[in-house]
Amino acid sequence: MADYAGDITPGDAWRILSQDSGAVLVDVRSQAEWSFVGLPDLTPVGKKPALVAWAHFPGMAANKDFLAELRQALAQVGHGEASPVLFLCRSGARSRSAAIAATAAGIAPAYNIVGGFEGDLDGAGHRGASGGWKAEGLPWRQT
Repeated sequence: MADYAGDITPGDAWRILSQDSGAVLVDVRSQAEWSFVGLPDLTPVGKKPALVAWAHFPGMAANKDFLAELRQALAQVGHGEASPVLFLCRSGARSRSAAIAATAAGIAPAYNIVGGFEGDLDGAGHRGASGGWKAEGLPWRQT
């Protein structure tokens, strides 16, 4: 079995979420990131992202309950058993690890959204303008 289903762009993720009623976006960033940086806004496709931290802030200690929390979150948002699970983090590193862990636990197909929510650093050392969900102009919001 492959480590995970593969990498997709934020635009591909949006298309999948729009076309597959059972597809779920799982944001694996921390509570601090969700609160202060923002969240993908899936209301245009009639969905909400599942929020399951891969690691906890501060210190970014691994979430030892990740898989149990993931299963619970998927059930709450109506994940279809054969539908894709799309993992998102800040830049694509934690979400790749989450996709691998989900696949190993039998939650598949699991995809990593490359570039994450904020993308890579630009020439000025800032995120959000070069790659990722925000830079592709996909809906998002801050609280």
